[in-house]
Amino acid sequence: MENVVKYETKGNIGRIKLNKPEQQNSFDLITIRKLIESFEQSAKNSDICVLFTAEGKHFTVGDDLKYTYELLNDIERMSEAIEFIGSFQKLTRVMLAHPGVIIAGLHGWVIGGGLEMLLCCDLRIAASNTRIMLPELGVGLFFSNGSTKLLPRIIGEGRAKELMFLGKEISAEQALGFGLVNEVCKPEGLKRILKRTANTILQKSHLALQIAKKLLNENQSKNMDGVLDSEMLAIFETGQSEEGRQRIEKFVKK
Repeated sequence: MENVVKYETKGNIGRIKLNKPEQQNSFDLITIRKLIESFEQSAKNSDICVLFTAEGKHFTVGDDLKYTYELLNDIERMSEAIEFIGSFQKLTRVMLAHPGVIIAGLHGWVIGGGLEMLLCCDLRIAASNTRIMLPELGVGLFFSNGSTKLLPRIIGEGRAKELMFLGKEISAEQALGFGLVNEVCKPEGLKRILKRTANTILQKSHLALQIAKKLLNENQSKNMDGVLDSEMLAIFETGQSEEGRQRIEKFVKK
């Protein structure tokens, strides 16, 4: 169980991979703990980009429902149930707070808590064989990972209600049309597209990227005056940094 999640970093790019292909990368407490540890370590390592992928036929089928059912219906395991559910919410906080750009590479099934987790990513690139579904209400459960806030913010309230209330399965192309994923590619091209995207991001100002992610998350709950003030401070912080001065000088000379 030690390798249910793999993390490595090289050249400012972190790679976090679900590694439970035999269980279709389903979630239990150990898996979520490992995801939290991996994203926390990636943040400590100052990864500029994080590629979030999965081994096997499917990205993830979400919760191990047998495990979840047993936890929620065994009073002696209630403390574990509370930690398991709370760990999803902690993972949301850790991913949103990560200073780098998190890019998810999707394939196969992306179900339930798996999709909800991916709403915390900054970009989502899907292989054409990706299938997405939120079945929670149909199996008598509820959503996690801040999805009742994040999903409407990404795709709009109407589409969010459609996915959540109906529990309908959608394709990669439909997800692209909804704005849920940023790009669709052939399955065999997914790794190449992820690497290309990460390398494009690495060419940007690292300080400006971090501030952009932070303000895009924070400014949703601010009024316009607060947004304008935060952007003004960000312009000075980036423009007066050593990296900013060098980039501006290079651009002007060009």
